[in-house]
Amino acid sequence: MAENATSLGKFRARLLAMRAEILSQGDVSLEPSRADPSQVGGDEDEQALNEMNQVIASRRNRVRTGDLGRIQLALKRLDENPHEFGLCSECGEPLGRRLELLPFVELCVECQHAQDGSPKGRNRRHLRDFR
Repeated sequence: MAENATSLGKFRARLLAMRAEILSQGDVSLEPSRADPSQVGGDEDEQALNEMNQVIASRRNRVRTGDLGRIQLALKRLDENPHEFGLCSECGEPLGRRLELLPFVELCVECQHAQDGSPKGRNRRHLRDFR
């Protein structure tokens, strides 16, 4: 058994709270580049700032949509297979602290690194590496 009933309830409550928070915030609106589409030219610095704000808002919306989808999948896993919740979907090992931090994760650290193609700890830099 991956998690006991009490901790499953806590994970469910946390996932529901995360979902409610994302849904209550709504999407970030993307402001048009120009207030008046007939205006040509104008302040070039303002144009660049507007474009940067659009990129940031668009990325934030994509991240929130992705998080919401992962939360929905975690709630589904919790409902359909509560005895497997908290276990890595690849290797079956307990997710441990990672699940506490991100209750919607499916993979342990090692399997996530393998999926991302980055070996754990191999490219880490330390202060002494730059001497």
